[in-house]
Amino acid sequence: MRQRLPPQPGAVWLDVVVDTVEEQLALDEALLDEAHEGLTSATVVRTWMAREPVVVVGSSSRLDDEVDLAACRAAGARVVRRPSGGLTVVLGPGCLMWSVIEPWPDGAPPIEAIHARMLDPLCTALSLAIGAPGAVERRGSSDLVVREADGLRKVSGNALRVRRHGVLYHGTLLDQFDLDLIGRILRHPPREPAYRAGRPHGSFLANLNLGVAALEAAVRRAFAPACNRTAWPRERVARLIAERYADPAWTSRL
Repeated sequence: MRQRLPPQPGAVWLDVVVDTVEEQLALDEALLDEAHEGLTSATVVRTWMAREPVVVVGSSSRLDDEVDLAACRAAGARVVRRPSGGLTVVLGPGCLMWSVIEPWPDGAPPIEAIHARMLDPLCTALSLAIGAPGAVERRGSSDLVVREADGLRKVSGNALRVRRHGVLYHGTLLDQFDLDLIGRILRHPPREPAYRAGRPHGSFLANLNLGVAALEAAVRRAFAPACNRTAWPRERVARLIAERYADPAWTSRL
């Protein structure tokens, strides 16, 4: 049985413009640091979209196992590393990113409880946007899927980073993305959920085709932010970029 957790009060929607994927990833990590350090009591919810194709590897991903670097160069897609676990994803126009950063002053809950807490309401909200209850389902540890004529297809991959007093949960929502690009620049993953059944990227992934406005509305519906916030930890973000995200050694370390 999935553990039900009490709601955290005072969710806010972070409404900021940040230019690069490196800054976006640093912002997620900076917000997690603030939550862990007790500097905020509000759950922060936000969305963003990369302006160009970018490959984002997990914090423990091995580049050569998951990424065709020559194909990335040919496609003009640079490679960056995120602060959370999980496998490699490709971002760009048509792929909306969503993030939730939640403080847990008394200690973060178990991983499976976090997955359920984040993904179950998002499944419900996306299904409502599609107009069919249950249209979006959870599969694997943190995938969201839709059921098509040829089987289940993944529309969202998600990852998390847990600190003692805070949780970062973020992921993709494929909407109108170039799915063929993913197959050209990513290798078959070194591990996969059972429902994938060895399928290549092209027959495993699907777009939601709802539009950015509908997806953002679904994220808002899922996490119910009460107000907007525009302040963000600029100095922390700048420091993280200098120390990690702008450093090629950080990306290529594995």
